[in-house]
Amino acid sequence: MNINPQLDDLRLFCVVARHRSFAETARELGVSKAVVSKRIALLEAAVHEKLFHRTTRKVTLTGQGEIVHQWALRILEDVDLMGEALSREKAAPRGLLRICSSTGFGRSRLAPALSALAGHHPQLEIQLELYDRLVDLVEEGFQLDIRIGRVHESNVIARRIARNRRVLCAAPAYLARFGTPAALDDLHAHRCIPIRERDQDFGRWELDGPEGRIAIKVSGPLSANNGEIVRQWAIDGHGIILRSTWDICDEIDTGVLVPVLPGYFQQADVWAVFPSRLSVSAKVKVCVEFLEAWFAQTGMNDAQ
Repeated sequence: MNINPQLDDLRLFCVVARHRSFAETARELGVSKAVVSKRIALLEAAVHEKLFHRTTRKVTLTGQGEIVHQWALRILEDVDLMGEALSREKAAPRGLLRICSSTGFGRSRLAPALSALAGHHPQLEIQLELYDRLVDLVEEGFQLDIRIGRVHESNVIARRIARNRRVLCAAPAYLARFGTPAALDDLHAHRCIPIRERDQDFGRWELDGPEGRIAIKVSGPLSANNGEIVRQWAIDGHGIILRSTWDICDEIDTGVLVPVLPGYFQQADVWAVFPSRLSVSAKVKVCVEFLEAWFAQTGMNDAQ
């Protein structure tokens, strides 16, 4: 079978597969929906297969579309890596680098670092997206995930770029009203504010302490999936939280929040996670090394 797809059409196809929408693809690429439809039709003609099921509400990949999607991702990555290899000796890293991270860390710590990276490497096109959920890097088209906490996947490379831990704390007003827990089991009787972190079970805190690692189930009248909301609720006196030191170090220093059970903590280092195929990518390498140096210089490892 003679199959001769155009690379630009494969790139557009992958964007449609990611969004499951022609309209969203058109918005991202700055073209009309008609252009997207026409180029998908050309690609379908080139591969002699129907790639999408189309309804008025959504677009989904066909079985053959899934096969094309898997190969397209590999082909486009290989083309990008070939370009990087050819230009490595004579040019700075260039091209699109899609990065994801969690909302709070991404806004307060990662975004300023990427701003500095863009200043050092103006030929990089950096696209940052923030989610409070785990992301499938390959399926969703990301080259790099800056993640806090544990990395479970076996098909990725994870490099620690900053030390971090989560600690227990609460507002003085809360402790004055409900008392200060003296032992870990006391948390059962307290109002805790669980958060749906990307790397841990909801309402289950695993803590390292004098007795080793202990898991404890916590609950309370308030919970959320956003760290900024949880931190503010703790400041307002609603309960005890388990938060990263980078997120609450200023509040601890000023006494707005007070450490609780300081002998216990949860290790939650910052990791750069990327698909193993991209281990030779100059873009990824430059970004990871820059972030590691940036976080060291800005005191991330000191907030323990």
